[in-house]
Amino acid sequence: MSRLDQDAVLDRFARAVEDGHAALTDLDQHSGDGDFGDNLRAGVRQAVRLAEGRRRGFAALGEVFLDEVGGTSGPLLGLLFTEIARALGTVQSAGGDLAALTSGARDGLTAIQRVGEAREGDRTLVDALAPAVSALGHGYAAAATAAREGAERTADLTARHGRASYLGERARGRPDPGAVGVALLFWAVATVAEPDAAAPNPLDGV
Repeated sequence: MSRLDQDAVLDRFARAVEDGHAALTDLDQHSGDGDFGDNLRAGVRQAVRLAEGRRRGFAALGEVFLDEVGGTSGPLLGLLFTEIARALGTVQSAGGDLAALTSGARDGLTAIQRVGEAREGDRTLVDALAPAVSALGHGYAAAATAAREGAERTADLTARHGRASYLGERARGRPDPGAVGVALLFWAVATVAEPDAAAPNPLDGV
């Protein structure tokens, strides 16, 4: 099995975020203050610049989102990216990237839940991340599918954390933008690592 090309993942994620900027903004206008699309796009753009010759994909994402991206989701995503970068950085042989990604994503989930105190069912990015972590043992595409399905389920949930919690039932009916952002990340990973698996883009039909 070949190594996971982190820079290719970053490029694929960046293109998906650019293409999905309007949809992500619209989702956040429904349940938040409307800045998620801008924050995610700005952070990913900066990570692409940082990755050019100085940082590999996930390390660049982690550095930028922890230090420079605001909003509720920015630092939380930074924790996820940083833990994934750390885990992938310890892999010494080909074939170990899936296990490393699983370990890093699991540690990222733990860190996010420690800081944000959200659990599955609270209508946050955890609703996409937790199923993805559980499904990674079955492959990259399985994790992408689980993340997308988890994000889709947030449309029927009442927010208990984050800005959407102030809206109560009014935030229902559309997926949580942070969860969709996480699903986009796992889609990018799957389309790079398993290009023949045909993982659907989580923004299709949103």
